[in-house]
Amino acid sequence: MLLKRIHHVAIICSDYQRSKSFYTEILGLSVIAENYRPERKSYKLDLRIGEGDKSDQIELFSFPDPPARVSRPEAAGLRHLAFAVADVAAFIEHLQKHQIPCEPIRIDEFTGRKFTFFQDPDALPLEVYEG
Repeated sequence: MLLKRIHHVAIICSDYQRSKSFYTEILGLSVIAENYRPERKSYKLDLRIGEGDKSDQIELFSFPDPPARVSRPEAAGLRHLAFAVADVAAFIEHLQKHQIPCEPIRIDEFTGRKFTFFQDPDALPLEVYEG
């Protein structure tokens, strides 16, 4: 197998401080590195999902006046980003404490596992999947 795992997913946000707070304080991702690139007027925040050196990462970028997302996740391209959680219902309760709406819990017809969707501050569709 040539590919070992997903190293990172890159996200461009419209409001850096709001998105940084969402991903670190609400979703609980830890900061690996934070850099400002003055020539691009851009932050790059590396975030760790999980634990250890081999954990998956999100690169959160800010750019001046990024274009809005073209459409909902049914457009061609990346549909959504999914995170594994131990308990979907407990995660929904956590999000609700932060006034973040979630869709009702669904059951995956093929695996029988629970999942739901919510959005980041820029309406990027995010999923949590139990297991």
